[in-house]
Amino acid sequence: MPHPLRTRSFRLLFVGRSLSLLGDAAIPAALGIAVYLATDSTGALALVLACAMVPKLLLLPLGGVVGDRFNARTVALTTDLVRCVTQLFVGAELLSGTPALWQIAVAEAIGGAAGAFSMPTVSPLIRGTVPESGLLRANALMAVAGSATRIGGPAVAGALVFTAGPGWAFVLDGATFAVSAALLAAIDIRHVPIPRRSVIADLKEGWGEVRSRDWYWTSLIAHAVWNGAAAVLMTLGPALFLHDLGGKGAWVAFLQTGAVGLLLGSLVAGRARPRRPVLVANLGLALYALPLCLLAAHAPVAVAVIAYGIALAGLGFLNPVWETAVQSAVPTHALARVTSYDWLLSLGAMPLGYTLAPLAAAAWGAEVPLAAAGLMVGAACLATAAVPGVRNFGPPAKSVTATTEAAA
Repeated sequence: MPHPLRTRSFRLLFVGRSLSLLGDAAIPAALGIAVYLATDSTGALALVLACAMVPKLLLLPLGGVVGDRFNARTVALTTDLVRCVTQLFVGAELLSGTPALWQIAVAEAIGGAAGAFSMPTVSPLIRGTVPESGLLRANALMAVAGSATRIGGPAVAGALVFTAGPGWAFVLDGATFAVSAALLAAIDIRHVPIPRRSVIADLKEGWGEVRSRDWYWTSLIAHAVWNGAAAVLMTLGPALFLHDLGGKGAWVAFLQTGAVGLLLGSLVAGRARPRRPVLVANLGLALYALPLCLLAAHAPVAVAVIAYGIALAGLGFLNPVWETAVQSAVPTHALARVTSYDWLLSLGAMPLGYTLAPLAAAAWGAEVPLAAAGLMVGAACLATAAVPGVRNFGPPAKSVTATTEAAA
């Protein structure tokens, strides 16, 4: 089996994607510091984050339609250029010394809208540059790059914020999108055009592809519950650690251990060949119940930290295995639309967790929402084992769709 990086198109895609992920990983820390310094208001930061998230959620299904109608390379290249401009604009605003909040919010909203069209193109881009036999390894490489940037991104942000200012983090991010666009321009992507119909008809066809696969839509429910539970932890975790579990250092150790676990899980996924990949991946995702329940029970900090690393190793394993299963089983002409629904459910569950977690904690204490989130994510992921499609889904090379396409 040839290594995916020996394929020129995938190699360029991998480099461009890795650079843009590194730039993106530096943005959350830089954005939070920049907006708070400029406004002295956490509400202002919430507004900017909402401006970036809401257009993304609203436009994701349409982004899937566009990703299937047009060449994924063209769509991704265009969105990279748009995000390059918006991030450079925000960087210039911050470097000016008198940033306007509304201009930053508008720029982030435009960038969020571009993300809605960019995210569904990732699977078609990989599927169009890598042969069937190399999909798992290619997805694992992408996951490893994403995991590594989650470790290195905050460090880059910190170096820029404390030396040159947060605006330069946005300049760096804009530059990475420019490089990514240039590399995409040199790539040839296989594209299967779909008949021109109404947008509604395309959306219905994409949803039909989702509904026709019980292993897919039931797993999406479990993945959405996982994201909601992650939002609960990210909302309540900082205060819990600061007041009861060892302070800032313990919280940082908790997050960094999770990032390392995510990286290790991605590395394992690149070499593993489970006979029932979707089942094994979903069972691994159920491990996220461990740190949530341990924190709710006020377990020793070291135990909770290790449990979080194990839990995110399960996520790191799931991501490439899941992407490979989807790319192998879903027809190429519907891949962007199907993955857009995946993103929509996953991202849509997070605001729910952000909203409900503090309300529940105020009423009953942080232990109740943490324990409830842990039980829900464990039950949802384990319940997928009862679905015939999840249990019977075999390795990608043996999936029915993949075999049909290969024969064609």
